[in-house]
Amino acid sequence: MPLIKNGQIADDPWIAVAEGETIPATGAVLVPYSVWERQRETLLSRNTPIGIALANDQPPALIEADIARFELIALNFPTFKDGRAYSQARLLRERHGYTGELRATGNVLRDQFLFLQRCGFNAFEVTTPDGAAAWGAALAEISVTYQPTADGRTTASLRRQSRPAAA
Repeated sequence: MPLIKNGQIADDPWIAVAEGETIPATGAVLVPYSVWERQRETLLSRNTPIGIALANDQPPALIEADIARFELIALNFPTFKDGRAYSQARLLRERHGYTGELRATGNVLRDQFLFLQRCGFNAFEVTTPDGAAAWGAALAEISVTYQPTADGRTTASLRRQSRPAAA
C-alpha cells in the first residue's frame, strides 16, 4: 500500500509484526499493543525505532507512560463509518502531547484526508497509487474551518476577531 507522509509518497521503513510473528533482530518495528504489552522489555532492549498499532477500541491512555518511546503510532480505521481513530488522534496530540508520526491505516478514503490531518494524522496508508495527488486536492478543497484542532489552522471566528474594524 502506498504511504503518504507529510503530503508526499514515502517509503515505509517500518516492519509490521503481527500477533504471533517473530520480532526481527534489526530494523524499525511496528507492533500491536498486545505484543508491546507482552514483550515490552525485549522491544526496548533492541535499541531500534519502535512503533505501536492501536486498535480503535484501545484508548491512548494505555500507552501514556511509554508514549515518548514510540516514533510511530498507527491508528486503524476498520471501516470508513468508524471514526473512533479520529478521537484517538486528537487525544494523542492534544492531551498526551505526542509529536511523532501518527499514521492512519485501514479503510482510509480520500474524502477523509483533510479531517484526518486536522485531527493530527501526518501519515496515511492509502489503497490507490494516485494517493498523493488526491491528498493535495483534498487539502485544498476547504480553506475555512470553524473548529480548533491539532492542525493549528486559524478558525473563522478568530479570523473575524483579527479583522480591522470598519470605519
